[in-house]
Amino acid sequence: MERTGLNLLSNDIALVTGAASSIGRAIAFSIAREGAHVIVTDLHGDRNREVADEINRQGGRADAYQSDLSNRDAWKGLLENLGDVRPTLFVHSACPPRVESDTVFGVDEETYDAMLTTNVRSGFLLGRALAGKMKAGGVKGRMLYLTSLHAGTPRNLPHYSASKAAMTMTVQELARELGPAGIRVNAIAPGAVPGGGANIPETFMQMIPLRRTGKPDDIAQMAIALLSDRFSGYVTGTTVVVDGGISLFNWVPFTQS
Repeated sequence: MERTGLNLLSNDIALVTGAASSIGRAIAFSIAREGAHVIVTDLHGDRNREVADEINRQGGRADAYQSDLSNRDAWKGLLENLGDVRPTLFVHSACPPRVESDTVFGVDEETYDAMLTTNVRSGFLLGRALAGKMKAGGVKGRMLYLTSLHAGTPRNLPHYSASKAAMTMTVQELARELGPAGIRVNAIAPGAVPGGGANIPETFMQMIPLRRTGKPDDIAQMAIALLSDRFSGYVTGTTVVVDGGISLFNWVPFTQS
């Protein structure tokens, strides 16, 4: 595996959820390139295994466990699979697909519950359990949650936006509690990154100052910066926006006088 030469995470063990595709996959590979042992988990077992196999083929270190974090107790099973392995890094990227028809009057209870359980409940309970292990071992671990710009603005997908807003507060609560133990907790809010069910029309490009949609690697590189004590050792409880400037867009259609 081609390394960056920095080996920023060479002494770490990382657990990455939602690692079979898109942003989660890119983060898993980036963490491995920095020298960490990566444990990938995802609902899609075959694709998840392929990620681990590819990391290993490239000279990295990876293991894979399948888990459906929309199941209320799946987080417990994942911890049991880890056994005595104690991750020092936790990245929660898992999120059910977004379907545009799941609007206020379109989303059903099962879909709503799956989104909240995956993003909020499993994310919090996994993070809390791993933090307990970090504290017990005197480890100054780091956690990263993938939220969204729609944590603060509507998306016409009420279950998605509500879950991302709750994740933002989860990050702040964990950061405040775990800071004295030296455990840092942060979030990334990606902008328009194709994948996860999001459909991004070509006309949307004109709203992005950098004139392109984001790539999973754009998010992964910021993830490395936040997980690394070298670059972010004094950063906790914050959400970093990686959106190409889309949040600068003013929706009021001004015209020249």
